[in-house]
Amino acid sequence: MMTPKKLVVVAPHPDDETLGCGGTIARFADLGAEVSVLVVSGHLPPLYDRDVFETSRKEAKAAFEIMGVANSQFLAIPATLVRDTPVATLNGQIEGFIRSAAPEMVLIPFPDRHVDHRVIFDACVVACRPSHPAAPTAILAYETLSETHWNAPGIEPAFVPELFVDVTRHMTQKKAALASYASQLNHAPSRSIDACMALARFRGSQNGCEYAEAFKVVRIVV
Repeated sequence: MMTPKKLVVVAPHPDDETLGCGGTIARFADLGAEVSVLVVSGHLPPLYDRDVFETSRKEAKAAFEIMGVANSQFLAIPATLVRDTPVATLNGQIEGFIRSAAPEMVLIPFPDRHVDHRVIFDACVVACRPSHPAAPTAILAYETLSETHWNAPGIEPAFVPELFVDVTRHMTQKKAALASYASQLNHAPSRSIDACMALARFRGSQNGCEYAEAFKVVRIVV
């Protein structure tokens, strides 16, 4: 797989980028890619106090530094209320970030059980349309523990990946970045660091390496 010179990752919430593709971010950053992360929503009123959002933003910044992220932006849309944002506004904000970064590759959330993930997936696909010369040539959807695997089989889209990235040498960074999210991760089996490591080990076992991250291909132009 090509190593992009510029990579954009769109995260519905702080920690989704690390859960889904933290090893891939670290790997490409280590290879010299300029990585930019857009965090679309966060823990804000009316469901959360503002200080919860500020805590998670600080945690995200710490995780970004560990993984080698060069640029980041937080749109600060309240979590679970992304669908209440006018479609043109949301699409425009995401497209604006992607166009300004001019990446060859964009990593986006798989449209899973979380309503924010589904809405943001749709907006990302619109933003990545090959309608201009600088459009990204690789768009991949990542899986997110505790959301992607809770879809209803046979009724909703299933995450059946076609592309895998060997992240064996970068799992230490992923684990450290995950640990930065003390307020977000808990010790429940579905969202613990151990579960993230287990998933990466399973994906690696499917592909002859120790650890891997998996992606659905939206589009790749060679």
